[in-house]
Amino acid sequence: HQNRFFKDRNWLFTEFPELNRSSGSFRLFELGCGVGNTVVPILEANPNPEIKFYCCDFSEKAIDILKDHPEYAKGRCEAFVLDVSRENWSQHVSIEPNSLDVVILIFVLSALEPSTMKSTVAEIHKLLKPGGVVLFRDYGQYDMAQLRFKKGRCLGDNFYARGDGTRCYFFSQEFIRTLFADCGFKEEQNKVDRRLQVNRGKKLKMYRIWLQAKFVK
Repeated sequence: HQNRFFKDRNWLFTEFPELNRSSGSFRLFELGCGVGNTVVPILEANPNPEIKFYCCDFSEKAIDILKDHPEYAKGRCEAFVLDVSRENWSQHVSIEPNSLDVVILIFVLSALEPSTMKSTVAEIHKLLKPGGVVLFRDYGQYDMAQLRFKKGRCLGDNFYARGDGTRCYFFSQEFIRTLFADCGFKEEQNKVDRRLQVNRGKKLKMYRIWLQAKFVK
Protein backbone atom coordinates (compact mmCIF):
# COMPACT_ATOMS: atom_id res chain seq x y z
CA HIS A 1 0.00 0.00 0.00
CA GLN A 2 3.08 2.26 -0.17
CA ASN A 3 3.04 5.07 2.40
CA ARG A 4 -0.56 6.27 2.03
CA PHE A 5 -1.17 4.92 5.52
CA PHE A 6 1.44 7.19 7.06
CA LYS A 7 -0.20 9.42 9.68
CA ASP A 8 1.75 11.43 12.24
CA ARG A 9 0.84 10.65 15.83
CA ASN A 10 1.76 13.99 17.39
CA TRP A 11 -0.55 13.28 20.35
CA LEU A 12 2.11 10.85 21.55
CA PHE A 13 4.10 13.57 23.31
CA THR A 14 1.07 14.79 25.25
CA GLU A 15 -0.11 11.37 26.33
CA PHE A 16 3.35 9.89 26.89
CA PRO A 17 5.82 12.57 28.11
CA GLU A 18 8.34 9.75 28.64
CA LEU A 19 9.12 10.12 24.92
CA ASN A 20 10.41 13.67 25.35
CA ARG A 21 13.92 12.89 26.64
CA SER A 22 16.17 15.29 24.73
CA SER A 23 19.60 14.34 26.07
CA GLY A 24 21.53 11.34 27.28
CA SER A 25 21.32 7.72 26.20
CA PHE A 26 17.75 6.77 25.30
CA ARG A 27 16.79 3.35 23.90
CA LEU A 28 13.29 2.62 22.62
CA PHE A 29 11.62 -0.34 20.93
CA GLU A 30 8.27 -0.26 19.13
CA LEU A 31 6.40 -3.43 18.29
CA GLY A 32 4.21 -3.29 15.19
CA CYS A 33 5.78 -0.09 13.86
CA GLY A 34 4.16 -0.28 10.42
CA VAL A 35 5.59 2.37 8.06
CA GLY A 36 6.74 4.57 10.94
CA ASN A 37 3.61 6.35 12.22
CA THR A 38 5.18 6.54 15.68
CA VAL A 39 8.89 6.21 14.97
CA VAL A 40 9.23 9.09 12.51
CA PRO A 41 7.41 11.80 14.55
CA ILE A 42 9.52 10.95 17.60
CA LEU A 43 12.78 11.11 15.66
CA GLU A 44 11.76 14.33 13.89
CA ALA A 45 10.83 16.02 17.17
CA ASN A 46 13.86 14.88 19.13
CA PRO A 47 17.35 15.77 17.90
CA ASN A 48 19.05 13.81 20.70
CA PRO A 49 22.00 12.08 18.96
CA GLU A 50 22.03 9.35 21.62
CA ILE A 51 18.56 8.03 20.77
CA LYS A 52 18.55 4.44 19.54
CA PHE A 53 15.12 3.46 18.23
CA TYR A 54 14.52 -0.21 17.47
CA CYS A 55 11.29 -1.10 15.72
CA CYS A 56 9.76 -4.18 14.16
CA ASP A 57 6.77 -5.26 12.15
CA PHE A 58 5.36 -8.49 10.76
CA SER A 59 5.23 -6.92 7.29
CA GLU A 60 8.45 -6.87 5.27
CA LYS A 61 6.88 -4.29 2.93
CA ALA A 62 6.16 -1.91 5.81
CA ILE A 63 9.76 -2.17 7.03
CA ASP A 64 11.06 -1.47 3.51
CA ILE A 65 8.94 1.70 3.32
CA LEU A 66 10.19 2.88 6.70
CA LYS A 67 13.80 2.31 5.66
CA ASP A 68 13.26 4.65 2.69
CA HIS A 69 12.34 7.57 4.98
CA PRO A 70 14.97 10.33 5.33
CA GLU A 71 14.93 10.04 9.13
CA TYR A 72 15.94 6.40 8.90
CA ALA A 73 19.05 7.31 6.93
CA LYS A 74 20.40 9.31 9.90
CA GLY A 75 21.33 6.07 11.66
CA ARG A 76 19.36 6.45 14.89
CA CYS A 77 16.81 3.79 13.96
CA GLU A 78 17.08 0.04 13.38
CA ALA A 79 14.02 -1.61 11.81
CA PHE A 80 13.54 -5.32 11.22
CA VAL A 81 10.89 -7.95 10.52
CA LEU A 82 9.68 -9.92 13.53
CA ASP A 83 6.64 -12.01 14.42
CA VAL A 84 6.23 -10.84 18.02
CA SER A 85 3.88 -13.72 18.83
CA ARG A 86 6.78 -16.19 18.67
CA GLU A 87 8.75 -17.16 21.75
CA ASN A 88 12.43 -16.52 22.47
CA TRP A 89 13.13 -13.33 20.54
CA SER A 90 16.84 -13.51 21.39
CA GLN A 91 17.34 -15.66 18.30
CA HIS A 92 15.89 -12.93 16.06
CA VAL A 93 16.79 -9.51 17.56
CA SER A 94 20.06 -7.77 18.38
CA ILE A 95 18.73 -5.93 21.45
CA GLU A 96 20.56 -6.78 24.66
CA PRO A 97 18.52 -7.94 27.69
CA ASN A 98 17.87 -5.29 30.34
CA SER A 99 18.86 -2.46 27.98
CA LEU A 100 15.68 -0.63 26.90
CA ASP A 101 14.20 2.49 28.50
CA VAL A 102 10.82 2.36 26.72
CA VAL A 103 8.76 -0.21 24.82
CA ILE A 104 5.85 1.11 22.76
CA LEU A 105 2.71 -0.99 22.20
CA ILE A 106 0.15 1.03 20.23
CA PHE A 107 -2.73 -0.88 18.63
CA VAL A 108 -0.58 -3.98 18.16
CA LEU A 109 -1.23 -6.41 21.03
CA SER A 110 -4.90 -6.56 19.97
CA ALA A 111 -3.85 -8.15 16.65
CA LEU A 112 -2.37 -11.21 18.37
CA GLU A 113 -4.04 -14.43 19.38
CA PRO A 114 -4.93 -14.01 23.08
CA SER A 115 -3.06 -17.23 23.88
CA THR A 116 0.23 -15.68 22.67
CA MET A 117 -0.05 -12.33 24.45
CA LYS A 118 1.58 -13.49 27.69
CA SER A 119 4.71 -14.79 25.95
CA THR A 120 4.98 -11.48 24.04
CA VAL A 121 4.81 -9.44 27.25
CA ALA A 122 7.33 -11.79 28.89
CA GLU A 123 9.79 -11.18 26.04
CA ILE A 124 9.33 -7.41 26.47
CA HIS A 125 10.13 -7.78 30.18
CA LYS A 126 13.46 -9.44 29.33
CA LEU A 127 14.57 -6.51 27.17
CA LEU A 128 13.57 -3.61 29.45
CA LYS A 129 16.02 -2.34 32.04
CA PRO A 130 14.81 -2.11 35.67
CA GLY A 131 12.67 1.02 35.81
CA GLY A 132 11.92 0.80 32.10
CA VAL A 133 8.33 1.41 31.02
CA VAL A 134 5.82 -0.05 28.56
CA LEU A 135 3.57 2.54 26.93
CA PHE A 136 0.31 0.85 25.92
CA ARG A 137 -2.70 2.07 23.93
CA ASP A 138 -5.26 -0.22 22.32
CA TYR A 139 -8.93 -0.99 21.77
CA GLY A 140 -11.19 -1.06 24.83
CA GLN A 141 -14.07 -3.41 25.47
CA TYR A 142 -17.37 -2.20 23.93
CA ASP A 143 -15.64 0.15 21.52
CA MET A 144 -17.79 1.04 18.50
CA ALA A 145 -15.66 -1.23 16.32
CA GLN A 146 -16.49 -4.21 18.52
CA LEU A 147 -20.21 -3.50 18.52
CA ARG A 148 -20.29 -3.24 14.73
CA PHE A 149 -18.89 -6.72 14.05
CA LYS A 150 -21.45 -8.89 12.32
CA LYS A 151 -22.53 -12.37 13.33
CA GLY A 152 -19.94 -15.02 12.56
CA ARG A 153 -16.92 -12.75 13.09
CA CYS A 154 -16.41 -13.60 16.76
CA LEU A 155 -13.52 -16.02 17.38
CA GLY A 156 -13.66 -15.97 21.18
CA ASP A 157 -14.33 -13.68 24.13
CA ASN A 158 -13.74 -10.11 22.87
CA PHE A 159 -11.75 -11.49 19.89
CA TYR A 160 -12.87 -10.99 16.28
CA ALA A 161 -11.84 -11.50 12.65
CA ARG A 162 -12.01 -8.51 10.32
CA GLY A 163 -13.04 -8.80 6.70
CA ASP A 164 -9.42 -8.41 5.55
CA GLY A 165 -8.30 -11.43 7.56
CA THR A 166 -6.65 -9.54 10.40
CA ARG A 167 -7.72 -10.10 14.00
CA CYS A 168 -8.75 -7.71 16.76
CA TYR A 169 -9.04 -8.12 20.53
CA PHE A 170 -10.86 -5.62 22.76
CA PHE A 171 -9.29 -5.21 26.20
CA SER A 172 -10.71 -4.65 29.66
CA GLN A 173 -8.66 -2.87 32.31
CA GLU A 174 -8.56 -6.02 34.42
CA PHE A 175 -7.31 -8.12 31.51
CA ILE A 176 -4.24 -5.98 30.84
CA ARG A 177 -3.63 -5.47 34.58
CA THR A 178 -3.43 -9.23 35.09
CA LEU A 179 -1.51 -9.84 31.86
CA PHE A 180 1.33 -7.48 32.78
CA ALA A 181 1.35 -8.33 36.49
CA ASP A 182 1.79 -12.02 35.67
CA CYS A 183 4.94 -11.08 33.72
CA GLY A 184 6.50 -9.07 36.55
CA PHE A 185 5.33 -5.53 35.76
CA LYS A 186 4.01 -2.87 38.13
CA GLU A 187 1.02 -0.86 36.97
CA GLU A 188 1.61 2.90 36.83
CA GLN A 189 -1.41 3.91 34.74
CA ASN A 190 -4.49 2.06 33.48
CA LYS A 191 -7.31 4.26 32.22
CA VAL A 192 -10.26 4.20 29.84
CA ASP A 193 -10.27 6.89 27.14
CA ARG A 194 -13.76 7.52 25.80
CA ARG A 195 -14.15 9.77 22.76
CA LEU A 196 -17.05 10.89 20.61
CA GLN A 197 -16.03 11.20 16.97
CA VAL A 198 -18.39 12.82 14.47
CA ASN A 199 -18.34 12.20 10.73
CA ARG A 200 -20.08 15.35 9.56
CA GLY A 201 -20.24 14.22 5.94
CA LYS A 202 -22.14 11.02 6.78
CA LYS A 203 -23.78 12.54 9.89
CA LEU A 204 -22.52 9.68 12.02
CA LYS A 205 -21.59 9.70 15.70
CA MET A 206 -18.92 7.18 16.65
CA TYR A 207 -18.35 6.30 20.29
CA ARG A 208 -14.75 5.14 20.67
CA ILE A 209 -13.26 3.41 23.70
CA TRP A 210 -9.52 2.93 24.07
CA LEU A 211 -7.35 1.79 26.96
CA GLN A 212 -4.17 3.64 27.81
CA ALA A 213 -1.70 2.26 30.31
CA LYS A 214 1.88 2.32 31.57
CA PHE A 215 3.65 -0.62 33.16
CA VAL A 216 7.06 -0.45 34.82
CA LYS A 217 9.65 -3.20 35.21
